[in-house]
Amino acid sequence: MAMASSRALLMVAVAVAAVWCGEAGAAPTAAAEAAHDVLTAHGLPRGLLPAGIAAFSHDPATGRFEASLDAPCTAKAEVDLRYNATVTGEISYGRISDLSGISAQDLFLWFAVLSIRVDVPSSGVIYFDVGVVFKHFPLSFFEAPPPCVPSSFILLAPHKLGGDDGSVDGGTALQ
Repeated sequence: MAMASSRALLMVAVAVAAVWCGEAGAAPTAAAEAAHDVLTAHGLPRGLLPAGIAAFSHDPATGRFEASLDAPCTAKAEVDLRYNATVTGEISYGRISDLSGISAQDLFLWFAVLSIRVDVPSSGVIYFDVGVVFKHFPLSFFEAPPPCVPSSFILLAPHKLGGDDGSVDGGTALQ
């Protein structure tokens, strides 16, 4: 009898844990919803920022925004994107400029995305400025916020070579 009640208790505990973990992973955070709402209010697709945003701030007067993730991550879909732990930029209708914290993969190389724009929403095309060229993709690639897998070795802050002893100031990376 004691064995049966222990087994039943264990099954209930496992079921509760499974439901709790499933709900925690499935429900978007309030910060994520706010970030994705700001994107759509500015004529941009929700999927430019990943699911799982931990904190989000936006100044409507300047357009400046900051999205914080729990950790740097990689979203693998039609377009592979890497997100630093903090993504910042200036948003206006159809455009994000002064962007930092997002990189896009082209062939085997990763390029920092400097800005993103949608000229004509009916065209179905979005442009990523990666410095040397504008890459264009179908808007449909970014309809939904992508799941993001924590990544190692993503630069969290720019490195600045400094001291006479060859030390590095201001930069850290995960391992």
